[in-house]
Amino acid sequence: MSLVRRHWVWLLALVVLLAFPFLFFDWSKGRHSGFVLTLMSEIGVMAIFALSYNMLMGQAGLLSFGHAVLLGLGAYCAAHVVNLVKAGTIWLPTELVPLAGGLGGMFFGFVLGWLVTRQRATAFAMITMGLGELVSAAALMFMGFFGGEGGISIDRVMDTSLFGVAYTSPWQVYCLVLAWAFIAAMLMRLQTQTPLGRIANATRDNFERAQFVGYDPRIVRLLQFTLSGFFAGIAGGLYVLIYEIVTFDTVSAAKSANALLAVYIGGAGGFFGPILGTIVVVLLQSGVSLLSNAWLLYVGVLFIVMVMYAPGGLIGLIFMHVPIWRIGRLRELLLPYARAFPPALMVMLGFVLLVELLSFTTIGAAQGKKFAIGGNVIDTTAPLPWLIALAALVLGALWIRREARGFRERWDALIEDAKRQGVVS
Repeated sequence: MSLVRRHWVWLLALVVLLAFPFLFFDWSKGRHSGFVLTLMSEIGVMAIFALSYNMLMGQAGLLSFGHAVLLGLGAYCAAHVVNLVKAGTIWLPTELVPLAGGLGGMFFGFVLGWLVTRQRATAFAMITMGLGELVSAAALMFMGFFGGEGGISIDRVMDTSLFGVAYTSPWQVYCLVLAWAFIAAMLMRLQTQTPLGRIANATRDNFERAQFVGYDPRIVRLLQFTLSGFFAGIAGGLYVLIYEIVTFDTVSAAKSANALLAVYIGGAGGFFGPILGTIVVVLLQSGVSLLSNAWLLYVGVLFIVMVMYAPGGLIGLIFMHVPIWRIGRLRELLLPYARAFPPALMVMLGFVLLVELLSFTTIGAAQGKKFAIGGNVIDTTAPLPWLIALAALVLGALWIRREARGFRERWDALIEDAKRQGVVS
């Protein structure tokens, strides 16, 4: 029972994630929604990938622009292992294929880390960017390992499962992804509490002092980079099992940008921040992209807003409320938040309407599409929709600016009370 009490959050999350796909279960046909399961599996893979990236940026203070290299190379290794198993050359349970990707990612993490971790800060970021471009180019040149533009295809049905599972259905693959996501997340959580995790924080905050007490910051960076490669490789192995193909896109800068966005939006300061950011980024990519051609613009605006006004990310916004919750006065923020919600919604709707009008005037018109809301076609050349969008944006901004003053006064009063009670130092 003590184990359950200590880890009830993890157990609750596991139960919720197992039950969530059943909300979209087609009971008449007796099958799950393939789209939902694939989306949830992608979130699981990207969560591991983002957490592995946070081992560099959040723990060690290393900003990488080429982290997808470790994901992609791990994925290629896992794909080759699967093909060797299918050919009868080696034997490996399907459940351990992600581990093969992890070992591949760890190997390349050590080899490449030996080069890139010689530098830190801006120099490290620039080297990783160049390394990402180098591997992306190599993926199109060296056919034997990368398979060229066509990539490497696999068949995940290998009949080598330890549990007799064929992994022919998205539900079975989702369960495997979920299991590995929890294993990887718990291991990365434990790593933050090890001496290596602690000294990585020290080298991030003051590498000169870490040197002074006898640690070599470069070795710390190398070990952290190698372990990060291991977990990124696990994500790559799961990626191969989900899509049954790996191409040069997995090592591209766009994939690295996904990890960067997830960590910044979710927050690098808390362990669960990248997971929150992953959910937002994947939903924007897989959900909003089906509804709008301008989804990348929304991602960019969200990223800018978070960096400017909430540098701690979503997890930072949550942590800001902890002192108020500890003094038992969190409910006093309900009314200020309720007052700020309508103008915030007005600003968002006005902005979205304006962006969609612009999108359908340019891209949409070229594609022959029409802008429709609730089945009603909107004439993008008429002045009324534009006036409504601008009015909602301007009036909402003025309204929320007025409400922000009252919210700030209430917030400051609560924080001062928390300081008086010793909750905030």
